[in-house]
Amino acid sequence: MLDKNGIAKRIAKEIKDGYYVNLGIGIPTLVANFVREDIEVEFQSENGVLGMGPFPFEGDEDPDLINAGKQTITALPGASFFDSAMSFGMIRGQHVDLTILGAMEVAENGDIANWKIPGKMVKGMGGAMDLVASAENIIVAMMHTNRAGESKLLKRCSLPLTGVGCVTKIVTELAVIEVTKKGFKLLERAPGVSVDEIIKATEGTLIVEGEIPEMILD
Repeated sequence: MLDKNGIAKRIAKEIKDGYYVNLGIGIPTLVANFVREDIEVEFQSENGVLGMGPFPFEGDEDPDLINAGKQTITALPGASFFDSAMSFGMIRGQHVDLTILGAMEVAENGDIANWKIPGKMVKGMGGAMDLVASAENIIVAMMHTNRAGESKLLKRCSLPLTGVGCVTKIVTELAVIEVTKKGFKLLERAPGVSVDEIIKATEGTLIVEGEIPEMILD
């Protein structure tokens, strides 16, 4: 199975030349480290950055240059900085081609829960609700199961929803899964992971058709 960097590396293969991409907090922030060098991509952060690069090397951090998760980042030549009103104008105006988010739960119909666990303090809903309401292409980067070994790919989400019927694809440490009208469809399996392992780890309806290829990461 994959680690978090492996998930990010696989998602990076979904990014096309010329895309404007928003990276959510958590695993999605790692995606910028694995984009092909022969394509041009503009990474947008909702706190007001367009043109984010990979994470800085140790010792090269600029504490004034951060992403929405308050992690230090780099800026590529030509990067621009603006206020949150402009940033969310880009998002709500559907000027972002791809949104990559983390999640606590995803339902087989594409619902996503990624902002609140009842009874636990949160800082606020953040910008994810704007992103899922505006974006047409949403990929979720997440672990397939929680720490108790329970599936996070469900028939119905049990946590408060961030968005309804909006997720298009999911990449976990076990698999690449497409969200269809009939449920989750298994597209690829992680190196060394069997189809049976993925079936057992998925509570929601999982469609398996034919031979399922192993992910190609390089």
